[in-house]
Amino acid sequence: MVESTEENTQAKIVVPEEHTMVSLLGSGDELLRTVERSFDSDIHVRGNEITVSGTPEETRLVVRLIEELLELVKNGTQITPDAINRTLGMLRSSTVEERPADVFTADILSARGRTIRPKTLNQKHYTDVIDQNTVVFGIGPAGTGKTYLAMAKAVKALQNKEVNRIILTRPAVEAGERLGYLPGSLYEKIDPYLRPLTDALHDMLEPESITKLMSSGTIEVAPLAYMRGRTLNDSFIILDEAQNTSAEQMKMFLTRLGFGSKIVVTGDVTQIDLPGGQVSGLRTIEHILSGIDDIGFCRLTSSDVVRHKLVSAIVDAYGRYDNG
Repeated sequence: MVESTEENTQAKIVVPEEHTMVSLLGSGDELLRTVERSFDSDIHVRGNEITVSGTPEETRLVVRLIEELLELVKNGTQITPDAINRTLGMLRSSTVEERPADVFTADILSARGRTIRPKTLNQKHYTDVIDQNTVVFGIGPAGTGKTYLAMAKAVKALQNKEVNRIILTRPAVEAGERLGYLPGSLYEKIDPYLRPLTDALHDMLEPESITKLMSSGTIEVAPLAYMRGRTLNDSFIILDEAQNTSAEQMKMFLTRLGFGSKIVVTGDVTQIDLPGGQVSGLRTIEHILSGIDDIGFCRLTSSDVVRHKLVSAIVDAYGRYDNG
């Protein structure tokens, strides 16, 4: 119900009885406080009714926000302050046509008692680009879910028998270190570079099944150098940290593509660790491959960071510094 005057509008929202107010407003009204801090409107709760009073434009926005949050609750999504802020950001953007609830409830993979979903519009776009293309480049700063979402897509494709194996690879170049200077056997030298990939796998599969799948070769985790000379058929292949590939390595990797396979390349062109001023293969690839059908590019930004909110602020601060 909406009542309006020239300067003020009042709207009343009745929350369906099947939804508890705690799931919508949070314990101790924590989530309600988050909503209130985002608006100048007066928001009052009585029983299962929420009354909003304010300018017509802002009142409509509060109502839309609550409707989206109710839809998220209906779909079993836990409401958090971060979810409220991201939903509100989408509603305030004049360029966003999709409903936030549709974005945030787009299931990619259900595993180990949790559901992996996009947390931003760009992340949803990224997963759509993966679905629609054979070769995809996901470029963006740390914490934007580039590799994690690609791995969830890979596990889902394996479960659906769309591919026969998953291949995860990254160049063995990190912050100036080289394999030869690390202690231990070859496996022990390689393990630190591949650990982030295996850590993500443990979020998506049971540990015992990972061991079996890796032993059988269904899941392979290996340095980029191990890809040379191979043709990879019926595989979902992820190249992580691709900013640390040379142009020659990038060409070598992309030409491993075989029939029935999909490639996702992820990286952050602001964190290049190549020695001697080498040009990153990821930095030049869009100029080389743009316009080719079945190859997709998706750029994520600091607004897509889903780690601690300070990570987004740090990414933005470095961006300002690098731009002078």
